[in-house]
Amino acid sequence: MADLRLRVVAGIVSAGAALGVAELLAAFFGVGTAPLNALGATMVDHTPDGLREWAITTFGTHDKNVLYVCMGVAAVLVAGAAGALERTSRAVGSTVLAVVGVVAAIVVVGRAGVSGALPTIIGVAVGIYALRVLTRRIDASLAVDDRVAPETSAAAEMSDHARVSAEARPHARAGTAASAEATADADTPIGTETRSESGTSATPLAHTRTGTHTGAEVAPAETPTGAGVPAAVGIPAQQREVPLSDETSSAARESDADTRASSATTTSGTAASAAGATSSGIGDSDRAGRSGEPERRRVLQGLLVVGGLAVATGVGGRLLGLRRGDVSGERAAIELPRPSAPEVPIAPGADLRVPGLTPYLTPNADFYRIDTALIVPQVSKDDWSLRIHGMVDREIRLSWADLANRPVMERLVTLACVSNPVGGDLIGNARWLGYRLDELLAEAGPHPDADMVLSRSTDGWTAGTPLAVLTDGRDAMLAVGMNGEPLPVAHGYPARLVVPGLYGYVSATKWVTELEITRFDRATAYWTRRGWSPMGPIKTGTRIDTPRPRARIPKGPTTIAGVAWAQHRGVRAVEVQIDNGDWQPARLADEQSIDTWRQWTFDWTATPGPHTLRARTTDTTGHPQTPDRSDVIPDGATGYPTTTLQVT
Repeated sequence: MADLRLRVVAGIVSAGAALGVAELLAAFFGVGTAPLNALGATMVDHTPDGLREWAITTFGTHDKNVLYVCMGVAAVLVAGAAGALERTSRAVGSTVLAVVGVVAAIVVVGRAGVSGALPTIIGVAVGIYALRVLTRRIDASLAVDDRVAPETSAAAEMSDHARVSAEARPHARAGTAASAEATADADTPIGTETRSESGTSATPLAHTRTGTHTGAEVAPAETPTGAGVPAAVGIPAQQREVPLSDETSSAARESDADTRASSATTTSGTAASAAGATSSGIGDSDRAGRSGEPERRRVLQGLLVVGGLAVATGVGGRLLGLRRGDVSGERAAIELPRPSAPEVPIAPGADLRVPGLTPYLTPNADFYRIDTALIVPQVSKDDWSLRIHGMVDREIRLSWADLANRPVMERLVTLACVSNPVGGDLIGNARWLGYRLDELLAEAGPHPDADMVLSRSTDGWTAGTPLAVLTDGRDAMLAVGMNGEPLPVAHGYPARLVVPGLYGYVSATKWVTELEITRFDRATAYWTRRGWSPMGPIKTGTRIDTPRPRARIPKGPTTIAGVAWAQHRGVRAVEVQIDNGDWQPARLADEQSIDTWRQWTFDWTATPGPHTLRARTTDTTGHPQTPDRSDVIPDGATGYPTTTLQVT
């Protein structure tokens, strides 16, 4: 199991190194050539509509971050599997990485050209090399472990045997001594006189004299006078105790001392030998266990080096790529042109400033952003230009400097995303500064049979806008400013399109670089190729901002408030329904423009219990908001916004 974990980690860090090196090289080839960016953009392009809209509804403007997380999880799983399958003799994991690399390179070529595939190719090569090196180290470490294991087991058995023997010897010696003592006691004749240095005693003699002549009888020894002990009868002479003289007794004692010393020495030597054997066995086991450590250290060192390479190149490449193309400093230094006409002030009654109600002007930081760009394009004003071509009398190209001599207008316009669900927040109102599109198009001279303007972003995204809408006198513009400052980079800096009355998918092209005059039957835009309506007028709608859904509020006077819109038609009325009661008129804020939303409020005396609130809008043409609920596909959601709450 441990080796499997090492292999999985090896696969993950190797794939990380591949992505990191590719990211670093992409900083010089263009951020769009990074494999994750290219694959992510392709996934965005080919995600089924239902799944895409679910993601937008669920995650809102964080949908791109969720996509990156999902791609990261998938990459980790594939890389881990590749590492688990890789062996020194079987490059299965390397083959997996190579196949993924080929697919990524093909995707990059389709989006950035042949040269754009170089970061991916080089990165994958580095990843495969790293995986091969790490796998060889892991296999070498396992081979050492397999060789050391039997040696360690044998050494351990020898150590155990030596320890058991050492422990058993003292017991054996004790048993032998006891047996000998018992035998001596049994063989010593009762009353045998013994001599010691202190004199004669009745203690049995500790030393016996045995002969070497088996079965030979020895004549009974004389009994010393006065001993009172009869001579032993019937005992072989070689086993019979014989009284010793003082000299003999002394010699016997010296011999006995020598014997005990020799026995102690032998015992000590045996114990030391056993201890030495045990110690030697343990040392051999430790050395055997440690003999694989150098290989394991090499594995861990390799993992750390490759992992560090992945982090350093990945993070460094991303930061370098962003810094190399970053235009935020340029944007901050731009001085916007002044409008040709005086700025239109916001009417005092246009913003009701009710707690919980969305402000009339949406701050730039809070303005919704829904687009297909995983990496925000960084376009310098010095490199930017707008090309107007196609079915025109003359093709024109405008640079940033060319715009400086043109009249500038400023207008309040509410933009909305077609993916905005009923009651959703993918809608915002801002003050836009820019140049009239109808004047720019007139200079190119569209052909009479042209009916569409195909606008193109610097990242290739397109939108198809009816030519009639852009030339009917509404304040469609090439915008360069938003709420008194240059366009935020994420909202299209240096220039984008703003068209009142149309959903963004058919009009609000960010980072715009081309306007192609054509026909709907000759060209198809990004979203219309995917089944969305080619026209995209914004539908009449409203939203309840306060109270919030599932809120718990106290009984008594309560203000219900929200915003309503019917861009380029205007809002005539908003009505509120409590539970299933009658529709009652809400109070509208002052109308600033027919191209912006209007705030509204409704005073309600809340009664205890659960309640359901609904709202609907009627535009200035007399058409009310439809109660029929429909999905956002293919041309925007419909239905009444509904809020349920509890009054306590």
